Amino acid sequence: MSLGFVIGESKPTFVTAITSRALSVGEYIKISSDEGEILGLVERSAVSSAAFTDVKNFDEASESTEIAELNKRDKTFTAHIGILGFLENLRKGQSIIPAIPPIPGTEITLPSKQDLEEIFSPKKEGWVSIGNLLRNKSIDAKVNLDKIVSRHLGILAMTGMGKSNLVSLVTKQISKLKGTVIIFDYHNDYTSLNIPRINVIDAKINPRLLDSEQLSDVLEIRESATVQQRVLRMAFTENVKKSSEFWKRLENEVDSIINSDDNKLKEIRSSAYRVQDIVEDAQRRFEDILDPDMGDPISFIKEGCANVLNISELSEKQANVALAFYLQQLLKDRKDASIAQHGKTKRKRNFKFNSPVFVIIEEAHVFIPKDHDTSAKYWAAKIAREGRKFGLGLGIVSQRPRSVDLNVLSQMGSFAIMKIIQEDDQRQIASATESTSRELISQLTSLNVGDAVLVGQWSNLPSLVHVEEVKEKIMGADQSAINAWAKADKMKGIAIESTQGLVQKDLLLD
Repeated sequence: MSLGFVIGESKPTFVTAITSRALSVGEYIKISSDEGEILGLVERSAVSSAAFTDVKNFDEASESTEIAELNKRDKTFTAHIGILGFLENLRKGQSIIPAIPPIPGTEITLPSKQDLEEIFSPKKEGWVSIGNLLRNKSIDAKVNLDKIVSRHLGILAMTGMGKSNLVSLVTKQISKLKGTVIIFDYHNDYTSLNIPRINVIDAKINPRLLDSEQLSDVLEIRESATVQQRVLRMAFTENVKKSSEFWKRLENEVDSIINSDDNKLKEIRSSAYRVQDIVEDAQRRFEDILDPDMGDPISFIKEGCANVLNISELSEKQANVALAFYLQQLLKDRKDASIAQHGKTKRKRNFKFNSPVFVIIEEAHVFIPKDHDTSAKYWAAKIAREGRKFGLGLGIVSQRPRSVDLNVLSQMGSFAIMKIIQEDDQRQIASATESTSRELISQLTSLNVGDAVLVGQWSNLPSLVHVEEVKEKIMGADQSAINAWAKADKMKGIAIESTQGLVQKDLLLD
């Protein structure tokens, strides 16, 4: 059945069509050509009315309504269509754009269900369903998990639009395959995720494994307090790191600086006193976070499981140090494993993971900011560049794409982009995803909760999808203040009645 015809100037990548009805943005269409059938995606849709052209007041609008109802030719439906490639090649996962643009007057029709299923729901190993096509709900939307591990993934959206749900879904699908996922959970969103093979860890920091700069951040010594940092650097010796009584030995080293007769050290005595106070205070304030006897934190991560590292109890600086440490050790471990598995060394090396690992960083704008350097950013960038060679995939999640380092963001081979309103965010996304058309990006403001634009290597073609809701995800949804207030008031009433009952009982006993 004919939907319409190509009109005006057409290009190999873009055509305009007049259609018999309004087409939805995200709808797929088929264009005939001498070279073969072409698949296109509706990126912009418009409706105009001849009767309402140049209407200047209410009375004219009222009259025009009657004219428009009588004139069947009054409405004009226009669609701007991005060309995705030849259907035959797309079925094989190849996107080949026609050399000759469709001729104006060429008919436009709907692709068959089979056409769309072969492209968007391939029955191949590694492809898993995450929902359905937004405009073709009977078609499963599948993604290639291999590509997100080897080429990385970015999930970008405003708060409340479904980022954590998609993270949970990807984690659930990888867990089904007994793959290894590590989520750095900054807001305690995933600790209650009820899926098989989940391993929840309250992230701690072993201060022995840090350098003096990292320990300074963890103890929250101000960046401007350079003399205090110098004192800590002098006190944080190898003997301290190896001591069975870490904190006591560190305090002794600081104390020796305070009591030194060296004139140069006397000049920094007041700063040493302050460092002594900070070290003592840290043992009390951070006793649940800093544990010099915990061993290697990586050992708590389980292979073949969905590992949730709860870093919500850490301050921003502490979380940054912890994240940098984990990323550094994970990259080293995967390098060692890769070298050993390819027989490039005769030495036996101990490594934790025998198979690929996928790491997800929530609140990426905090740890991978564009305006300043952090240790976590350094290692995330290194994994973005090198991780694919060693089976270490990176997923970054953010509601503020404009604040994420573009060098790291542009290394993401695949993206799920949900509702984004800020123009700065849209520009950052356009810079990071050069293959995504401006027309498609402009539609991000109209997406609903759970809707996403999928682009990149984890899908055969750009697609608008509705992501399946993960019912096993308990935390992360908006909290109802009304229900909470009502429940609190009800409990208060029960407490008062209970108290009154006890008072009356006591009076009777008296």
